[in-house]
Amino acid sequence: MRPRGRLVEITINSAALRDNQLGDPHERTAAVYLPAGYDEGEGAGYPMFVALAAFGGSGFKLLNWQSFGESLPQRIDRLISEGEMGPVVLVMPDGFTRLGGNQWIDSPVLGRWEAHVLEELIPEVEAQFDVKRGPAHRAVFGHSSGGYAALIHAMKHGEHWGAVASHSGDVGFELVYGRELPGALASLAGCNNDPQVFLDKLWAADKIGGRQFNTLMLLAMAATYAPEPDAPYGIRLPVDPDTCERDAKRWARWLAHDPLELAALPSAHESMQQLRGLYLDCGSRDEYFIHFGCRALARKLVDAQINHVYQEFDGGHSGVSHRLDVSLPFLYRALNGCGAA
Repeated sequence: MRPRGRLVEITINSAALRDNQLGDPHERTAAVYLPAGYDEGEGAGYPMFVALAAFGGSGFKLLNWQSFGESLPQRIDRLISEGEMGPVVLVMPDGFTRLGGNQWIDSPVLGRWEAHVLEELIPEVEAQFDVKRGPAHRAVFGHSSGGYAALIHAMKHGEHWGAVASHSGDVGFELVYGRELPGALASLAGCNNDPQVFLDKLWAADKIGGRQFNTLMLLAMAATYAPEPDAPYGIRLPVDPDTCERDAKRWARWLAHDPLELAALPSAHESMQQLRGLYLDCGSRDEYFIHFGCRALARKLVDAQINHVYQEFDGGHSGVSHRLDVSLPFLYRALNGCGAA
């Protein structure tokens, strides 16, 4: 079934993304799904939902037809028809980069993605479309890297959002990334331990293998969490290339971005307390072991008396879009003051 609403695109000439060190385009297009009946509306305004894509994806990927599944607009249509939520304006920005994606946070290498969303995307949507103005009418959500970004917005930018949902967001960097570092070094060993050589080969290849993708992800994280000006694309892994011994200072720069660490900060508490709703979930068999980090994060949120919902389900890291059937109505209810239950 085709989506019932209408899909449009907006293009932003982004100052926040200009001059990124990857040389990626700073002109970015976002897909915007307008619900059925939008064109016959009376200007009452709709809530704004912003979907942040996972690493390796893009907002446009969320529009894809799926066998025995639904695109994101189709899912929202169904939830509306079932009475689980009301109509919203859905925004799906493109965050793909030459490194395979991004974490939607500010980086001199990949670009100032937090600023792009908050200072450029949101104002542009509010200017062009019939959406209710103000933070109380906005929700942000995502899966994996998109879920991580949603958590960062909750912990750093709660004044800009009414509700946040994170599905399997990167939490607990020691387990999520730490165990991947030896494999990344093994991949780089065939490239003289030089990320630039690895990237040049990867960009020139016809396809990307599984181990190559994991290595690419680690390089992207280094450029995001701890970029170093004297390294190619700012990339230097936080380990000794010969022994894989952890470099404590570099690793500390990574951990400074871990939601599990951020959750202890009073500023994060203050930010999250401004939200009307905060939702987290994760599969109990997550291949990146994110469920352990999410459990620890949920405990910290309880200890800090941060209102939230944490759910765990039988599943892994991928193929979890069915969980949107829980989070999207949660976000809608939160924005409309109907509680978080």
